[in-house]
Amino acid sequence: MVMWSASQAEDTPSGTQEGTIDGHPALINSPTHTTTSSGHIGDAINVAFIGSEKELHHMLSASGWYAADPITSKTSFRIAADVVLRKPYPHAPVSNLYLWGRKQDAAFEQPVGNSPKQRHHVRFWQSHKVDSNSKPLWLGAATYDERVELSRTTGRITHKIAPNIDQERNKLVNDAIAAGKLHGYYWVEQFHQLAKGKNGGGDPYFTDRRLAVGVIDIRR
Repeated sequence: MVMWSASQAEDTPSGTQEGTIDGHPALINSPTHTTTSSGHIGDAINVAFIGSEKELHHMLSASGWYAADPITSKTSFRIAADVVLRKPYPHAPVSNLYLWGRKQDAAFEQPVGNSPKQRHHVRFWQSHKVDSNSKPLWLGAATYDERVELSRTTGRITHKIAPNIDQERNKLVNDAIAAGKLHGYYWVEQFHQLAKGKNGGGDPYFTDRRLAVGVIDIRR
């Protein structure tokens, strides 16, 4: 049994009730990091939600997040142009990362300012295992893109992430709480072995090593 979080520290999600909840079976031996297409370690997994695909999309939309467009030559050109011209692109594509042998099943973002140069964003992968309510687990990697660079390998615009990935995890959960779309959430302590690392682009990050797991409730 895992205790519902009652923490109300600064920048951590708050507003949940006390109680207990069984852990999702997909959390057993769950991967803790994504990988790049070349097999290098990518972004760290730091958030998860339990619910159907429809519920996940509803929750994120209600929380002020936009579904990312797929990567095509058209969308790649547009994000590059909009960064240069400082034009908004709330559905800008995100690069592919991999978990369980496949690229993300869904990606969402929240723009910052009038350009896709900076944004909050998260990628999700749906588990094959379901819980006693037949609900899958959506493992996510939430990060904040603070600037862009031109990739020397692909020639495409690539983002560089801010190091505090816990802040992005907490923001995402807090947004869902504020929208009234979570039944509650709990922490998986020491989900990560290390408190510091680097992603596939060489961007450093740090974490308190915890995974936040939210239970979606779109009836609210």
